[in-house]
Amino acid sequence: MSQPPDQQPAQGGYAQAPGPYGQQPPGPYTGQPGPYGQQAPGPYDQQAPGPYGQAPGPYGGQPGPYGAPTQPGYGYPHQHPGAPAPGGPGGSSGGGPLKGRTGIVVAAALAVVLAVGAGVWFAVGDGGGKQPVAGPNDDAKAPGSSPTVDQGDGNGDGRPAVDDLNAGRKPGEAEVAWLQTNDVDLPRGGAEIRGPWFVGDTVVTAVYREISGYAVADGRQKWTLPLPADVCAVPHSATPDGKIVIGIESGTTDRADCSVLQMIDLNTGKAGWKKTVQKNGTWDLLSDIGLAISQDTVTVGRTGNSGAYRVSDGKALFGNPAGICKPFAFAGGAKLIAAVNCRTDDVENPQHQVQELDPVTGKAKWTYRPERGWEIDRVYSVTPLVISLTDEKTKKWSLLSLKENGALRSSLISDKGDAFAPSCPRGGIFGKQLEGCAGVAADAETFYLATRPDGKGTARTNKVVAFDLDTGRTKWKADAPAGRQVEPLGMEAGNVLLYIRPTYEKGGAMATLPPTGGASSVVLQHPDSTSRIENSFFGSTVSYAGGRSFILSGRVGAFDDKEELEQKTLMVFGK
Repeated sequence: MSQPPDQQPAQGGYAQAPGPYGQQPPGPYTGQPGPYGQQAPGPYDQQAPGPYGQAPGPYGGQPGPYGAPTQPGYGYPHQHPGAPAPGGPGGSSGGGPLKGRTGIVVAAALAVVLAVGAGVWFAVGDGGGKQPVAGPNDDAKAPGSSPTVDQGDGNGDGRPAVDDLNAGRKPGEAEVAWLQTNDVDLPRGGAEIRGPWFVGDTVVTAVYREISGYAVADGRQKWTLPLPADVCAVPHSATPDGKIVIGIESGTTDRADCSVLQMIDLNTGKAGWKKTVQKNGTWDLLSDIGLAISQDTVTVGRTGNSGAYRVSDGKALFGNPAGICKPFAFAGGAKLIAAVNCRTDDVENPQHQVQELDPVTGKAKWTYRPERGWEIDRVYSVTPLVISLTDEKTKKWSLLSLKENGALRSSLISDKGDAFAPSCPRGGIFGKQLEGCAGVAADAETFYLATRPDGKGTARTNKVVAFDLDTGRTKWKADAPAGRQVEPLGMEAGNVLLYIRPTYEKGGAMATLPPTGGASSVVLQHPDSTSRIENSFFGSTVSYAGGRSFILSGRVGAFDDKEELEQKTLMVFGK
């Protein structure tokens, strides 16, 4: 969808929000929950794009409110009567480990203004416990069942280290644990990097026709699984026991669609069941699909059709329900949330619904119906449930929170002048990505949202705004450190986890912010000496897992094969 121009958020209460589009339409949040079928938003200081243009952001990562990056958000969210008025159009592509359920992995999100967004994610605990080092060590052995693995410098490709990245490290700064460079022969236009996912002491990424697991401590490749065609869709999260289902193109020609599902055990890198999604009618367009995992269920969403399979064995669980209302996209994690489109007599005036589904039967536990014209755009958090809606006609954006039973909890209303730009995963034309947005976080009582940066050059900075989920009102605002920009990644030990973005002179950092606001506290300071490398990842996804931070590039590509193999794809910091 096109991105609307910047708008001012609505002012106070539920009054109509002023803005370039004039009078605000009636609020979308009038419907009460009912039985199924009842009708009742550029990344901050983003790196310059490479030779192949803007790179879409990653989609990988754990599920949850703290999802990943990137498709552009929708302008300054317009507060409808009852809607929050975030102030900035968002928009970029991407996703990340901060993607996910609270307490597991949270996909952090970058704010976006461009069509490509950087994503940030974090995982709580990796089960490893080993201190990372700048090169390989003897404690991380690849499993015997793994394919041949290069034994090199921790980059996973066997090439010697070019320089000592820790030579300029100052006291108190983290070490560069390892730096991964590309080792995949790519197509002419480059390829998107998907992930990361964290399973035990392994971090997993997928690129082009390959998915690989690396030891979090030193980057040694533990396994790699070649694939017969391009990876075309991935879920935001894995199952609790470390399995995912990814989408693979049906062939290697331009006529291929994204219809092949492949289950993979991320613990071992072994492929499980594989099946092709059957087309259901002329308008079942499988060129793009959206995948989401909740418990042992993977959902496959796309325009006009949807279905679900058991991750453990591939058994079909449920498909399209009867009636005129059909799910087209899902958010997973602790709960399975569906965005539903109901057929109307006017395609320009849609009727959407939000439902919580039973992940085994697909039956709706409740249904929330917004006012006509408002479309479900993103799910910023599953628990608590925070949803973004847009109105294409008026180019307005609103946020609302729902209760456990699907009733309206509040509509979020921002202060005048505050502008927001959550960065969300790029979706296809027919496959919507609901989860994985960056720059957002939530706990049981509060929703945290990063503002768009203001100022110019080295003075560009932003803040975190906390919204009371019961009233929708602003609770407090916390400024980023002077001249820096921050993005919420999720919650850790009751505090908001933040990524302080690097500058060309200063390294980035992981920090925490008390739920009551105030100043942030740095928990992992990245070295200033490697700030230019950290700042060079385009459309990056930032993750925090087990005391380590992971910076994953969103895309890789170059003009020739030699340069291609010099591209940095993943940088890891630790104490």
